[in-house]
Amino acid sequence: MTFDELLSNPTLLKTPCELVFPQSWCQGRTAFGGLSAAMMLQNMKHQLPDNRRVLSMSVNFVGPLFSEHPFIIETHILRSGKNATQMLSTIKQDEKVCLVAQGCFAKERESKAIVPITQNHQLSPANSERILPYQKNVMPEFFQHVALNLQDGDMPFSGSNNSTLGGWMKFKQAPTDTLQDVHLLALADAWPPTLLQMADTPSPASSMSWYIEFVEDITLSNNAWLGFEAHTHHSANGYGLEDAKIYADDGRLLALSRQTVAIFDM
Repeated sequence: MTFDELLSNPTLLKTPCELVFPQSWCQGRTAFGGLSAAMMLQNMKHQLPDNRRVLSMSVNFVGPLFSEHPFIIETHILRSGKNATQMLSTIKQDEKVCLVAQGCFAKERESKAIVPITQNHQLSPANSERILPYQKNVMPEFFQHVALNLQDGDMPFSGSNNSTLGGWMKFKQAPTDTLQDVHLLALADAWPPTLLQMADTPSPASSMSWYIEFVEDITLSNNAWLGFEAHTHHSANGYGLEDAKIYADDGRLLALSRQTVAIFDM
């Protein structure tokens, strides 16, 4: 089942809603975090009172979310004013909280406060022939759905001293229409944590919290590549802080991301 097929499920129109996702979208024993976060964002968007774009989303990965087993997404509007809407969404499975997310949405308004984007990526053009391969029982299951062109950094578990990671990303099965915010959200979580390349043996790692800000409304060609550059600012005692920037293929900055990652490499 493709990403668009999962996100177009009419069940997501209402809240609460019950869904199931397939094993092919797993990351270890749990759901690929980008998919579960995208499902929450899609459910939030369906509850909006009018045309408001997502400004930011904060996600906490509380516990595992298992495949082939029903779970419930429930979204509450905390406040909806003239220009902005704040929402809170949870995913529960067997009455246990698995994810909690808060989304901020707003209408665009005229303003005299303008600061041009000054960020530029350092990536070479995407190379569709140098994609990280999907290897069953070696790579996460969801890797069969995403194309990652690694350009900066090293492979996980290679004992590298590098703490940066960068390249291009897209879905192997292009979106049916345009590439939008839900696609960007999922793809931004497809990269392994920058810390995994520093481990010298296979080691589990997991995102604990994730905050992402969207610079603009996302509407791109369905076959567009997205650029990704991540850097670990600090890591000690089993936890790391990672920042990332996501770019359009023409170089425009689209989103800023920050994660707290736990790594179990001892």
